Amino acid sequence: MPIPTGRSGVDRSLLRDDVYRRLRDAIADGTFEPGEQLRDGDLAEWLGVSRTPVREALLRLGASGLVVAVPGRSTAVSTIDPRVVRDARDVIASMHGLAVRETAGKLSVEDVGRMREANHRFAEALRADDLAAALDADDEFHMIPVTALENRALEAVLEQFGPLVRRAELVRFTLDGRASVERHEQLIELLSVGDVHGAESVTFDIWHSLPADEPVDE
Repeated sequence: MPIPTGRSGVDRSLLRDDVYRRLRDAIADGTFEPGEQLRDGDLAEWLGVSRTPVREALLRLGASGLVVAVPGRSTAVSTIDPRVVRDARDVIASMHGLAVRETAGKLSVEDVGRMREANHRFAEALRADDLAAALDADDEFHMIPVTALENRALEAVLEQFGPLVRRAELVRFTLDGRASVERHEQLIELLSVGDVHGAESVTFDIWHSLPADEPVDE
């Protein structure tokens, strides 16, 4: 698949994290297919930024295994083994489970409110069939307990392995997004009342049950 024509509409002041997220999601949603070459110049033109944040983003994606550098050629999108996705999914489930176990009953009123608001935006995005916005809202929702915990090692693990399950999240939201909204609501209540085991169990199930072997409908 060729690089999409025209600019993506992002501002030239785009931060490196935003460039990373755009490229990560373009791989997850099939805009860039396995084996496709990714030339930093073309990507920079598409995003309307310099090559530097693109190159940094490609390095981060390489650490996650989503892209691979081909000697003497440009970087290419990796073909991910379903077993690799399942392994990453299980690690992520454990990390998020740890985050809620340590923060259940300890989150601030503001944090809980932000989780409710993020889940509301998640539900609205699903109703509008805006999967990109749904993914963003879901990310924000689950990162609130992670950020509150302030465990940098945990955050580093999620940074490395999170991108590998992005496509699996798209599958879930496409097939049964409403169930995810309800699980989020349940998790909020469990965290609010300090039900450690309940919050950990629901969180682990949310991530561990991702359909890692199913393709997204094209």
